[in-house]
Amino acid sequence: MNATLQSYIAGRWIGSQPTQTLRSAVNGQPVASLHADAIDFGEAVEHARRKGVPALMALDFQERAQRLKALAKYLMEHKEQLYAVSAHTGATRADSWIDIEGGAGTLFAYAGIGSNELPSGNVVHEGPAIALGKKGGFAGTHILVPRGGVAVHINAFNFPVWGLLEKFAPSFLAGMPCIGKPASATSYLTEAAMRLIVESGILPEGSLQLVIGGTGDLLDRLEGADVVTFTGSADTAAKLRVHPNLVRQSVPFNAEADSLNCAILAPDVTPDDEEFDLFVKEVAREMTVKAGQKCTAIRRAIVPRQHLEAVAEKLQARLAKTVVGDPSVDGVRMGPLASHAQQQDVAERVALLLKAGVERVFDGRDTFQPQGAGVAEGAFFAPTLLSCRKPFDVEAVHDVEAFGPVSTLLAYDGLDEALALAARGKGSLVATLVTRDPKVAARVVPVAAAWHGRLHILDRESAVESTGHGSPLPVLKHGGPGRAGGGEELGGLRAVKHYLQRAAVQGSPTMLAAVTGEHVRGAKVNETPVHPFRSYFEDLQIGDSLLTHRRTVGEADIVAFGGLSGDYFYMHFDEIAAKESPFGKRIAHGYFVLSAAAGLFVSPAPGPVLANYGLDTLRFVKPVGIGDTIQARLTAKRKIDRNRKDDKGVGQGVVAWDVEVTNQHGELVASYDILTLVSKKA
Repeated sequence: MNATLQSYIAGRWIGSQPTQTLRSAVNGQPVASLHADAIDFGEAVEHARRKGVPALMALDFQERAQRLKALAKYLMEHKEQLYAVSAHTGATRADSWIDIEGGAGTLFAYAGIGSNELPSGNVVHEGPAIALGKKGGFAGTHILVPRGGVAVHINAFNFPVWGLLEKFAPSFLAGMPCIGKPASATSYLTEAAMRLIVESGILPEGSLQLVIGGTGDLLDRLEGADVVTFTGSADTAAKLRVHPNLVRQSVPFNAEADSLNCAILAPDVTPDDEEFDLFVKEVAREMTVKAGQKCTAIRRAIVPRQHLEAVAEKLQARLAKTVVGDPSVDGVRMGPLASHAQQQDVAERVALLLKAGVERVFDGRDTFQPQGAGVAEGAFFAPTLLSCRKPFDVEAVHDVEAFGPVSTLLAYDGLDEALALAARGKGSLVATLVTRDPKVAARVVPVAAAWHGRLHILDRESAVESTGHGSPLPVLKHGGPGRAGGGEELGGLRAVKHYLQRAAVQGSPTMLAAVTGEHVRGAKVNETPVHPFRSYFEDLQIGDSLLTHRRTVGEADIVAFGGLSGDYFYMHFDEIAAKESPFGKRIAHGYFVLSAAAGLFVSPAPGPVLANYGLDTLRFVKPVGIGDTIQARLTAKRKIDRNRKDDKGVGQGVVAWDVEVTNQHGELVASYDILTLVSKKA
């Protein structure tokens, strides 16, 4: 690690003159300095626009997903370098795992999302197309395309690696170059991660730049195609949201702010229940993991009044066993706060809560003795449990957040009071409900969901695999309303779509197919002399189509399929009951129609089609009766080149086929997509 941290701007490292000294949270010793060198933010933005955007657009979604996977592997191979630096932030090995391997894991997750859910190319079709005329010649649909702008990500101090990567992954996948700005206090860890990223050579030039220190006039240089995201305090989020240039240019702004998250112990849980101990364990864990420095940490533990003392007693006993000190010392389970400034801030906020009338239950002041050499100069803060018996009368417990190992017990009488207290947080990232009763969950969650971005229901069944109250997951939304910022991150494909521009497109189905890169019903098809299943991936064209011969469905087909499948549903076999049904007659099994259609269009000999992945959007539109004649049209709808090879070195791609099954009147009876793995030429 350099003595003076450097920014990575326009493809080079900048910074040689030291300014503010950053100190170890463990012993107060200098770790690094911020640089005093001015950053030309005009150059940074121009580099992202002129180098980053074209470089990313030269790749498609699938190729960018591959880069994310390669980068994740590289960081995992070099993770020990990051663990060594992370120790200065006060994080234990387990704390650092969340940050470092959690960050790499998010890259892996978005690599998988891109590979499995996004097309080849740079246009996402949000179909299906909708007919806008009576004759089928005019239709409309929606597409998502890269914005062509720059994503500016401003991050908090508590997760220096994960914070950078969880925003970068969906931005990069969406084709947006990024400028990341970590919080100064722990920026030395972000810089270390950035050096590995640059050394890997995996990312195209201009994909990611790093700002150490202030943002200067960066936000003044943004335009409408750009995006700004922020993680940190609600106060700072509010200021950034109304930045004049962001407002003037209508720059999308997403905030994920610290919030007074809660955990509710439901009244059906008693001290004798396993769930009672799960509640205590979860609150204690959220107080001590990362020394409580998580935007998702439990700040308010809402408990039935009759169990207030029992919860306090068990929590106190658990917290008293928490060994605090230098994370390198064996047995230490909680390190210091990230900085001395943070230590002072937490102390001031605890004092505000006490002044407002909140009681102190535990802070171990008499026995608090951090373990390790030199820790007297560290930024340690004892786990502190507070209690409020009249939480409706003490506004401070719903307004003041001590961003450290601090939580307050709030007493309630009845579920309505518990829900009202949860809402008094004015918007939170997450809430946990601990209950044994599904009826309680069904009552609480829909109400609490209005004020919380994520709801975590904990009982003995889910506890076996639960990732916990405070762990945002790549596949689930992270964010919350009101005080929590009103935005959202992650959520699987949702996050990628945040960085894409949605547009409605109108035209003929043929034109829509050309724009979207996939077949649209009603578009012109290409009836090839060669069966589409005989074409290799490279040769197959969107719109290649086969209209099959016909097959008339007889009673013997229905009887045979019933015997084969064991499906003797009355609509297929009971003549009298079927006549009295809305269909007025016996009908064929829907899955027989599906199987019969496959028999019509499948090319049975060995060929490029290797496997059937399954069906999407299956609908049985009209019944098929005895004597009806069916016909199928198979059309190549979408091709996805995943750039993979089998063990023989032969490439493969995925093809989605549109299937329309019609009857003798030309009416649609079944509609679906089939997905097949198709070989490339050897």
